[in-house]
Parts: sequence; C-alpha cells; structure tokens
Amino acid sequence: MDSHAKTTGSMADIPMADILFRARIAQKVWADASYKDRSACLARAEAYLANNGEKISEIIHQDTGKLKLDAMATEVLPAAMAIRYYRKQGKRFLSPRPIRCGNLLLFNKKSRIVYAPFGVIGIISPWNYPFSIPFSEIVMALLAGNAVVLKVASSTPTVGRVLEQIFAAADLPEGLFTHVTLAGKDAGPAFIASGVDKLFFTGSTEVGRQLMALAAPRLLPLVLELGGADAAIIRQDADMDRAVWGMIWAGFSNAGQSCGGIQRVLVHHTVYDEFLRKLCAAVESLKTAAQMDCDLGPMISLRQKAAVRDQVAASVAAGAVIAAKSPGVDLEDDSLFAPAMVLTEVTETMPVMAEEVFGPVVALMKVENDEEALRIANACPYALTGSVWSKDRRQARKLAARINAGAVMINDHLMSHGLAETPWGGFGDSGFGRTHGKDGFREMLKTKVVVDEILPGIKRNLWWQPYSENVYQGIRSIFDLAAGTSFFCRLKAIPGVIKIFFRYWKG
Repeated sequence: MDSHAKTTGSMADIPMADILFRARIAQKVWADASYKDRSACLARAEAYLANNGEKISEIIHQDTGKLKLDAMATEVLPAAMAIRYYRKQGKRFLSPRPIRCGNLLLFNKKSRIVYAPFGVIGIISPWNYPFSIPFSEIVMALLAGNAVVLKVASSTPTVGRVLEQIFAAADLPEGLFTHVTLAGKDAGPAFIASGVDKLFFTGSTEVGRQLMALAAPRLLPLVLELGGADAAIIRQDADMDRAVWGMIWAGFSNAGQSCGGIQRVLVHHTVYDEFLRKLCAAVESLKTAAQMDCDLGPMISLRQKAAVRDQVAASVAAGAVIAAKSPGVDLEDDSLFAPAMVLTEVTETMPVMAEEVFGPVVALMKVENDEEALRIANACPYALTGSVWSKDRRQARKLAARINAGAVMINDHLMSHGLAETPWGGFGDSGFGRTHGKDGFREMLKTKVVVDEILPGIKRNLWWQPYSENVYQGIRSIFDLAAGTSFFCRLKAIPGVIKIFFRYWKG
C-alpha cells in the first residue's frame, strides 16, 4: 500500500465511470493490505476527528441549522465512539467462523463462513444527520476492505467537504474514497449505472422504491434506511417525568427531523390526563432559537416546514386538537422555525398517525391496555423504531419483543442510533438491511461458505457415479439411520451404512 498516496477529494466534473475505475484499482491494493494497516490509516482519521470536534459541530450547525448541542451530541460524539469501536472490533467481524457439523453421518465435511469485500460501496446520505450517518458507513466499508463513493445531500455541501478532509487525513490510496457532488434527482441513477457493487441509501420511502426499481435489472444489492412514524407506548406504571422528557427529546430534537424520532404516543387511559398535563407544560416551556441556551432549532427548509404545516392542518380539519405548542414561533410564519406541537383527539387515519411527519409534532392517543397499544403501534406501515415506558422491566421487555420495529428501546428512544454496537434499520416502509454493529459491518461484506473434505485418502463420495443397486441401497441405509423413527429401524440400517462407507476409498 502506497503510504504517500492521498485520498481522492470532491469529483464534481469527473464521469462516474472514471471514478469507479480509479476506485477499483485502489480497492485491490487496499483489500490486500492487512487489517492492521487499514486500521492504522483509519486511526489518523480518528485523530483528525478528535482534534476538530468543536469545529465540525459548528460546521454542521451552520450547514443544517440544527443546534450546536444537537450537532455535538447526535453527530460528532457518536462518530467518535463509532470509529473507535469499529477499529477495535472489525478484525473479529472479518474473521472466518466455523460451522458446527449438522449430522455425524457427514462428519468428514468441515465448514466455515468466510468474508470478502464487495468492492466499491456507494453511499447516498441524507440532510438530517449529514455527518454521523455516512461517517459510520464509510468507516465500516473501508475497514472491511472496500472502496467508497459518497454523495451527501445537496443542502449540506460543507459537511461533505469536512468528510473529505477527515478521510484525506487517513492517507488512503488514491481513489479509494471519493465524495461526488450530484443533484439529488441524478444521484441514484448515476450510482446504479456506474457499476457500484452495493448501494446504501438513507432517505424517503418514495425514493427507496425508485432505487429498487432501478437496481432490479442489475440485481444490485441495496441497504435502505427509509422513513419512520415511530410509536412510544406509555404504560400505567411508567415514570411520568422521565417519559415526558423522553418525548421532548425524541420528538423535538433536531426540530423533529429524525426518522427514528417519536411521533405516535400511545398512553394508558389511567395516566393519560397526568401525562398530557405534564407534557403540555414541558412543551410550553421550550425556547426556540439557534442559540446555545435554546431547546429547538430551525427546520432545514421552508418546503419542509410547509409539508409539516399541511399535515397538521389536515389532521386538525379531521378533528385533531392542538393541545400545546412552544411559544414564540408559528407554523404560518415565513421563518424556518416551527413550534413543538402536541396533538390530541387523533385517529389512526389522520396524517399525524398514518404518515411520516418530519417535524416537531407528536400525536397522543388514549389506549385501554397493552394489547390495544400494540395493535396501533404495529398498524403503521413504517417499522423503524419504537419504545416502551414502564417501571416493570419484565413486562416492558415482553411488550418490546412484540413491537414490529427494527429497534425498540425501554425507557428511552432514538439514541440507539448512537450505539455503535447495535444494528440499525427497519422493516416494511422503513426499508431493509442494517447499518451499525456487527450486522451492519457485515453488510459491507460478501458472505461465503467453504466446505473442506477432511477424510484422508478418499477417492469418491458415497453418492458419486457409477450408480448401481448396491449404491442405492447404501444411500437408503444412510437415510434410514438419519431419519428413522424407531430404534429398530435405525439399528437395522447400520450394516448397510458400514458396507457403503468403504466406497470412499474405492478408485
């Protein structure tokens, strides 16, 4: 590996085919390097991140509008923990693993799972977490031996340049990592046509479906992390104060623009009034501004704010009630700020319950029991994350196991994306495949099985040609020994098994 080669930077004017050509050359060199050497390169990226965390959080704040505290807590800090975790655990994730023999009659076959890099990984990342989402995927892909081509959201170009700088500091082979600048509508077709070996996309369900259609002719493997309309179940024994502030955090951080944030809150009828009162008081105490001592920052665009306004208006027209909203801003004004809002009197067909609302809105629904809460939680086509809030951990774990979601938390929500060791991804309209953790790391790898014949000196397998009646009877004896339903049947098969066993050594 050429230690003096530099990472490719932004490639705005170079055709994707040329970028892929360069990436494939670099990837062959990179894949042949030892894991120790690859990890050492990524250690330089880790050091750059450690030395520039404050600067990076400020850039994220400037590029997206999200509060600087949100940028540090949900992007820079998780990225720092992730790269250290993957560098430490990656070698173990890559190591071949033996498979236990499934039947003693085939004791002579020793099998193991081995892993190989895909080649060139394409990553199309979103605007809501423009740093932390692609960062972990890039790190995993590189440690696994792949090259990476990245496209960040068009609305967060400066974050894309920060990622270039971080991986330039890693001193990677020329062309191994490339950040391309493409219009959003052009990115998917360009990546798929370019010949990438696997594509990771985080974004809307609608675009995810379009990418699947484009990828189908190539049978290109995809990992899709799409939308969410996540449910939180508040049981009658929940700690009300923790549950309320959990709703504030998971419902309104990043101005509610989190696919894994809380949207639907299903509250047991015996504690509904108390929960609603405390939640409304907390929401009305929130401060909105792009300042360090404020709780809600701006939304990404006026277009996104208008989409949330329309969903809230449609729900209110259908009978929903705005029970509380944070002071000082309004959905109708022309600023990027939107109030945190609590809606009640909702039904399952309203937009705030049936659609993804990518903004600071939570909808409360009163439920009679756990079963009703579970039914409503699982009725939504999105299945990204969910949570159960309860002091009874045993019951909470049982309920969590029945929620149809890729990640479920107990007495918390949303932050599991920051746990590098836990897989992230959903089902249904929330997509498929996983990022993060061992499962996410192995999404960067092709999995194959190697079966080794360990019996010395054998000439042929028992079932190989030439065929004969004796061979058939021998195989039939093996079947009776393996599948026989009585001891007498299996005992009777043993002489036939012994007789054919010696065929292994017949030339």
